[in-house]
Amino acid sequence: MVFGGSRGIGAAAARRLANEGADVVVTYVSAPERAAETIGAIEDTGRSGLAIRADSGDPAAIEAAVAHAVDHFGRLDIAVVNAGILLLGDVASVSVEDLDRMLNVNVRGVFLAIQTAAARLTDGGRIITIGSNTAVRSGYPGSSVYSMTKAAVAVMVKGIAIDLAGRGITVNNIQPGPTVTDMTVDHIERIKQLSPLKRAADPDEIAGLVAYVASKESGYMTGSSITIDGGLAL
Repeated sequence: MVFGGSRGIGAAAARRLANEGADVVVTYVSAPERAAETIGAIEDTGRSGLAIRADSGDPAAIEAAVAHAVDHFGRLDIAVVNAGILLLGDVASVSVEDLDRMLNVNVRGVFLAIQTAAARLTDGGRIITIGSNTAVRSGYPGSSVYSMTKAAVAVMVKGIAIDLAGRGITVNNIQPGPTVTDMTVDHIERIKQLSPLKRAADPDEIAGLVAYVASKESGYMTGSSITIDGGLAL
C-alpha cells in the first residue's frame, strides 16, 4: 500500500513494487486521473491495483483506506508512506495556516498512516516512509518548516521501529534529495546545481531504493534513515 501513490515518487514506488511481484493499493487526494494511470501501469505488469481516495490528514479516511485495502486483497505486507506537502516561506512569512497544514500532513498524517497500517500489517512486514535529505543537511531559504517536519519523521521512525521489532516488522525512512516531481517543478533547476552530479533524481531511482528496503534482503535494517541525494552539498 502506497499512501500518496498517484504521482511522483509514490507512483514510481507503486510501479516498481508491482514489477517486483506485489499487488498494490495507492491512495490519492486530488488527482484521480493520475491515480488511474498508476493503476494502469500496475496492471500492465500482470499484478492487481486499487486506487482509494483518502486524505492523509484525515484519520477516519486513513483507517477506512487501510480496511478497504485489506478487505480487497486479504493481507497487507508493505506500507509506503509518501504523502506530504511542501509550502515554502521564510520565518517572517510562514502563516499559522501553512504551519498547521505541513505539520498535519507531514508529521501527524505520517504517524497515523503508520499506526493504522501497522495494526493490519503481517508479521515480518515492511513500513517505509519517504522523508527528505533536508532532515540531515542544511535546507535552502524558506524551507525551515518543511525540513522540521522531515526531521520529525526521521526521529519517529527510530522509535516506531523499536515498538514493532517484536513482530519482525522493519520501519525505515528514505530521504531523497531533489527529485523531478510535480512538487519540485518550480525550484528544481536552482537546487540541482548544488549537487556534484548537477542533476536531480528520477523518481524511478528513489523507487529502486524503496524496492530494496521492502525486500527480504533488507530484513536486518530497521530504524534507519537512508539519504539518496546525489551528494548534495548545502
